Amino acid sequence: MNKASEIARESLAEGRSGHSNKALLLSATTLTGNEICNRYGEKLGHIRDFVLDMDNGRIRYAVMSCGGFLGMGDRLFAIPWSALDLDTEHKRFQLDVGIDRLKAAPGFDKDNWPNMADEQWAGKVRYHFRRIRDDSTSRL
Repeated sequence: MNKASEIARESLAEGRSGHSNKALLLSATTLTGNEICNRYGEKLGHIRDFVLDMDNGRIRYAVMSCGGFLGMGDRLFAIPWSALDLDTEHKRFQLDVGIDRLKAAPGFDKDNWPNMADEQWAGKVRYHFRRIRDDSTSRL
């Protein structure tokens, strides 16, 4: 890890922990490669890319890569940005899904990306990666 990445990671931890009132701005390359785990600490994959909504300038999806070896055979998943939480203690992201639910989610390979603007496809993605409230009711 280079010095710039380490500084950005420290800023990320500081900014999200409430110890700073500064805006948190990071480059996408700082986050690319970060692990995504579930709440049980099981590694689900890592961030490979981002999908931006060009109408509002926001991140719509983090593209998670899992499986495969050295980039071959990876399965990709578009994870709604709102479904990810930052785990500052372990410097990774958390996604509240089990491995079985992830396996059933709509995935794709690096050569066949879906049309992420298609609302029917987006609805399936939201269903699989929705957050579960403490009272066991779901929301998108």
